Amino acid sequence: MKQAAGGLAAALADSIIARYPDPGAIPDRRWGYVQGYLLSGFEKLYQATGERRFLDYLLGYADSQVGADGSLRDFTGESLDDILPGTVAIAAWKHTGEERYRLAARSIRSVFDSYPRNSDGGFWHGRQLPNEMWIDGVFMGQIFLTRYGTDIGDSGYCFDEAVRQIEVMAARLAKRESGLYYHGFDESRRASWADRSTGLSPEVWSEGLGWFALVLAETLALIGDAHLRRPRVAAILAGLVQALARFQDPVTGLWHQVVDKGGSPGNWQDSSGSAMFVYAIERAVQLGCVESGRYTAVAERGYEGLKTKASLGPAGLVDIRDCCEAVCVQDSYEAYVGYPKKVNAREAVGSVLWAATLMDSGA
Repeated sequence: MKQAAGGLAAALADSIIARYPDPGAIPDRRWGYVQGYLLSGFEKLYQATGERRFLDYLLGYADSQVGADGSLRDFTGESLDDILPGTVAIAAWKHTGEERYRLAARSIRSVFDSYPRNSDGGFWHGRQLPNEMWIDGVFMGQIFLTRYGTDIGDSGYCFDEAVRQIEVMAARLAKRESGLYYHGFDESRRASWADRSTGLSPEVWSEGLGWFALVLAETLALIGDAHLRRPRVAAILAGLVQALARFQDPVTGLWHQVVDKGGSPGNWQDSSGSAMFVYAIERAVQLGCVESGRYTAVAERGYEGLKTKASLGPAGLVDIRDCCEAVCVQDSYEAYVGYPKKVNAREAVGSVLWAATLMDSGA
């Protein structure tokens, strides 16, 4: 597609605004991980372009959710997914200095004081999912903590906890022969998808792995050079980037829904996970984790492939194809590759926004 001024990122963001003038109306909940993810992308785009409409969209959502006294309209704290939109409150505090947003973020931060964990300290994905750790959960929770530690305070706890959760997730979910990571782990081994011996889910799902790649890159960017465990996070990110380069499709530059089984029947190339990998790989280059020449080329090939999944619909708005929505941990390979595709799956739209903002701006 021909990109408007500002590139794919700006065209996509304007399409989101046109479709959902009220970001709280984005399916499936008014306070959900989708808003947290998409609006974090809007903040990045605002910082890259200086275009006020992108920040105003974020602030409009924050204003609808946070009362004058810092109370939160729809927040429950029942899952890590519910934590992620707290990044919007932090961003609103950062850009406006309004005390109510800091108070709202502080109340979300307090959820971690009693949030349930497995025996190794890993957070459950949700209070109603005992013993289950999902790879996307470490993004949902720890992006908030790293932003809180950076922009509000309590950085000692926030950074240490974020790194701890990353290390636990890496240890529990590693598919060691590939350098990749499984979708889920159940300490009780009772979930339908859990191997009764290992507790692991059956496959490496692209978008789930993408959430992990993103949190590695974002945490590394925020915790600073002095953190004692920074080299470990950098090593995990470097190892994952190297593995992703091996599994990148050489023709399209994209990655498959089940990442390490590209040649298996029914597998297909997923826009959402691919966009996340593009972002994480380029950030790893910028952060000095991997060799610039080689891995910049990997990210650029991925972005060129990703742009083939974007097109203009009849209304002149950007559509993103070949993606799924709300994929929980599945029981089998067939369930992952057979999961229904949807144009403009909300997670994929956010993923492409993140990737395009970085690749269009170079910052």
